[in-house]
Amino acid sequence: MPRVVLDGQYATWHRAARDLLERDQPPAAVEWVDASVEQPALEGFTAAPAPGRSTSGAVIPVPRAFVVQAKLAACHRDPHRWELLYTIVWRLTHGERGVLADATDREVRRLSEMVAQVRRDEHKMHAFVRFREVQEPDGQVRYIAWHRPDHLIVRLAAPFFVDRFTAMRWSILTPDESAHWDGRALTFGPGLPASAAPSEDRLEDLWRTYYRAMFNPARVNPRAMKRELPVRHWATLPEATLIPSLLADAPVRVGEMIANPSQATSARPFIPEGAPLDALRTAASGCRGCALYLPATQVVFGAGPDTARVMLVGEQPGDEEDRVGAPFVGPAGQVLDRALADAGVDRTTVYVTNAVKHFTFRREGKRRIHERPRTSDMRACRPWLEAEIDRVKPAVIVCLGSTAAQSLLGPAVRIQRDRGRTFPSPWARGVLVSYHPSAVLRADDPAHGEEIYGWLVEDLQAAVAQSATASV
Repeated sequence: MPRVVLDGQYATWHRAARDLLERDQPPAAVEWVDASVEQPALEGFTAAPAPGRSTSGAVIPVPRAFVVQAKLAACHRDPHRWELLYTIVWRLTHGERGVLADATDREVRRLSEMVAQVRRDEHKMHAFVRFREVQEPDGQVRYIAWHRPDHLIVRLAAPFFVDRFTAMRWSILTPDESAHWDGRALTFGPGLPASAAPSEDRLEDLWRTYYRAMFNPARVNPRAMKRELPVRHWATLPEATLIPSLLADAPVRVGEMIANPSQATSARPFIPEGAPLDALRTAASGCRGCALYLPATQVVFGAGPDTARVMLVGEQPGDEEDRVGAPFVGPAGQVLDRALADAGVDRTTVYVTNAVKHFTFRREGKRRIHERPRTSDMRACRPWLEAEIDRVKPAVIVCLGSTAAQSLLGPAVRIQRDRGRTFPSPWARGVLVSYHPSAVLRADDPAHGEEIYGWLVEDLQAAVAQSATASV
C-alpha cells in the first residue's frame, strides 16, 4: 500500500494526488501521513512528488469549485483531510462528476463543514489580531501580534494584512507558523510562543476607546459573546479588559436608548466625506442610521479589491455573516463560491456587498429567522452602497435578488421577468439582474434549484464578459 508523506501544504498534496490518479490508485489503497503534525517512520513510505518531478502531463479535469474548496480544507487541522480530499477527487474523476452538488453526501458534507470552519477561523484572525509597536535595534518600528488560530491558516490569512497594512513592517506570530512583512516581501517562519510578542504598547488606549464607542448594549448576550469572541483570545485583545464593566452597564444604557430613541433615518451623516474604502469600512461599524444596528451583532461591510471590475450586490447579511462580520460566508455564500468557480471567476477579483449592512431577523426561541428588510431600512442604508460604488467604480454591477435590484433600479424590477437583463445605470456601464444564491437553496425541488443555479452561473459569466469590454 502506498503511504504518502506530506508537509501540510495543499500544493504537495495536489502533486501527490495527481501522481496517484495517473497510476489509478484507489483511495482505499493509499495511506496519507501529514509530517507537519506527526513524525512517521520512514521505512515503507513514499514521499510526495517533488515540484520538478515529471509526470505524464495528462490533464485530469476536476470542477473549479472543488479546487477552491480543497485549498481551504487543506488548512483544516483534521489529520484525515488529505484522504477525504483524495476520496472526493477520485469520485469526481471516476463517474461522479456531480457529487459536489449532493449536500446529503457524507463526504461532501464533511468537506463543506471543514471549508466553513476554516473560513470562520480566517475571519476571526482578521478581526482578533492586535499589533503592538516595537522599536527595533536599527531604529525602525515593527508591529508584532500574537494569535492562536484554530486551524493552519497563517498563509491563507496573511495576504489580508499585506493589503491592509502595506506601509507597515509587521510580524504575526502563532504557535504553528509566523508571517513577516518588510514592506516588500511576505515571508514565513517557524511558530513562536506568546512570550515572543510584546504584551502592551501606547496604542492600547486607542483600542479601548474604539471598543467602548462601538459596544452595543442592546445586543448583550454573554454566552454568544464568548462563542464569537472566545475567552482564549482575550489575553491579546486590549479591549477585553472593558467587557465586565460594559456588561454591567448595559441595562442602564439600553434604558436610556429606549427613553431617547435615535431620530436618524439615513446613514448619510455617518459617512466620512471623500474617505477611502478602508475608512468607510471602519466608519460603518458606528452607523446608527436605522434601528437595525440594535439587535445585530455587527455591521457587515463589503469585501474585495477597490479596483474590481465587477461588483456583486446581495440583499443583506444572514445569520452566519452577522456572526462572522463578512459578506456571503454562510450557505448562500458557498453556493455563490461554487457558481463563481463554475463561471471561471476568482472571487478575490470581485467586490461583494449587500444593499443592507445589518442582519434583519425575528427570534423563534434560540433561532434567528431571516426577514426581508423594510423599504425604509433599504433607503436608510443606500448611502453606504452608493459610497462603495463610488470608491470601487465597477464596470458592471450584478444585483443578486429583488432587494438589491430594487435598491438600485427601483420597485418595478421583477426577478423572474428581468433575470439576465442588463439595465443602463449612472452607477456603472450596466446593472445586471440575477437570482440570489439563496434561491438555489430555497427551490421547491432539486431540478428547479439546478436550473436557477445554471442561470446564476450564466449571469456571472455575462457580467465578466461585459466588464472586459466596458469603459467606465
